[in-house]
Amino acid sequence: MRGYLRQVWTIAWKDLRVELRTWERLAAMGAFVVLAAVLFNYAMDRGIVHPREIAAGLIWVTIVLAGLMGLARTFELEKEDGAMEGLLVAPVPRDALYLGKVLSNSILLGGVVLLTVAVFALFFQVALPSNPLPLMAVLALGTVGFVALGTLFSGITAGSRMGGSLLPVLLFPLLVPLVTFGSASTAHLLAGFPPGESAYSLRVLTAFTLVALTAGVVLFRFIVED
Repeated sequence: MRGYLRQVWTIAWKDLRVELRTWERLAAMGAFVVLAAVLFNYAMDRGIVHPREIAAGLIWVTIVLAGLMGLARTFELEKEDGAMEGLLVAPVPRDALYLGKVLSNSILLGGVVLLTVAVFALFFQVALPSNPLPLMAVLALGTVGFVALGTLFSGITAGSRMGGSLLPVLLFPLLVPLVTFGSASTAHLLAGFPPGESAYSLRVLTAFTLVALTAGVVLFRFIVED
């Protein structure tokens, strides 16, 4: 088990080192988050709706759209440099390769999620809860579930000529439960309701994440070997 976890971390650390060398994906996603918050801020009529009432939904929409920008490039470097063939012939299980990609993408998107919450709290005058752990749990579960599903579908679209433009078409219908229950639980927590009010949504997010990870572990080998 320790050797398997070391393989997962090696794949993740390789991707993180490549990203931290250029900061391309993080810079693009971070810029998108700030611009989206500015546009949403000026697009609404504050005399009709208070920003706090719709902040949770906009946070999740922004996370999904920004995340798609990063997930679309998950296998881009390996495809361009021919490194994917090297990974496939290496003595690394296919599920370890998938989980390493999920781990690196989750870490990168986690930073973007924190930036998203901070930016929307600033522009939309949202008071963060005094106990941030339930909110962090909801965002963490949603992030991992989104990345688990997005990494799997990114592997599917990597071999297509349409590439990143096909990824949202395939992924959006499957993200409806994630965005629905993630937004609902986030809205309750930001409104100051007890964490128990979000227990059902948290269970659904947990189930979604486990199903997405299981599907990715089982199906990823067939995708990369096709």
